[in-house]
Amino acid sequence: MEMNATYTSLVAVGDSFTEGMSDLRPDGSYRGWADVLAGRLAAHTSGFRYANLAVRGKLIGQIVDEQVDAAAAMKADVVTLVGGLNDALRPNCDMDRVRDRLGEAVERLAPSCGRLVLMRSPGRNGPVLDRFRPRMEELFAYVDELAARHGALVVDLYGAPALADPRMWDVDRLHLTAEGHRRVAEAVWQTLGLPAEEDWRTPLAPGPRPRWASRRLADARFAKEHLGPWIGRRLTGRSSGDGLPPKRPELLPYEGPDAG
Repeated sequence: MEMNATYTSLVAVGDSFTEGMSDLRPDGSYRGWADVLAGRLAAHTSGFRYANLAVRGKLIGQIVDEQVDAAAAMKADVVTLVGGLNDALRPNCDMDRVRDRLGEAVERLAPSCGRLVLMRSPGRNGPVLDRFRPRMEELFAYVDELAARHGALVVDLYGAPALADPRMWDVDRLHLTAEGHRRVAEAVWQTLGLPAEEDWRTPLAPGPRPRWASRRLADARFAKEHLGPWIGRRLTGRSSGDGLPPKRPELLPYEGPDAG
């Protein structure tokens, strides 16, 4: 396959979505869409370099303070920035502050790289999406505004019904499955002007509706294993990413399992 553009380096900035939760490898590490994308780019470009500064649980202010300057200094061909959704999902969220910090990130990153890629993040169909939809759409409208102002690309995952399908989401209902991450990688690939390998928007094939008892069991498991701890961290000001280093802090040649 001949590529329509050549990219020699990629830096990914963000939170758990970009870190790759919940796309688990056999060794227990996370892969995710950014690793898949880096692997595909590396398979076509000798010496391709990749850094992933994302850390789960990070708010947009933390992303700006801890990741943006490092990413800008790397002068990569492509930088991806996804952030602000963790803020929007908190009960007491100052959306003006979120917009200010996101705008600060874009202003620093856009001049430092060949191509800045922003995203309208996907959301799982269900009560959480319904409750926070106005904030999410406010955030995504600002993403569009920033992209137009700074010449960035936008990957519209929020507008893809296939990625809202609950079957694309892990049992924690916050993170995509391996299939979801694979589709995000394809979406970014196409947005970068590279030849499509599939239609990432294709809906999953219809399947049997889970029985009432199975749904209630899944709801109970979700509440015990994921919702309860998540609420606990919000109440105590803790984060799932506290103390964790960036996934791949240096811009180095990518020779991982996804490099082909």
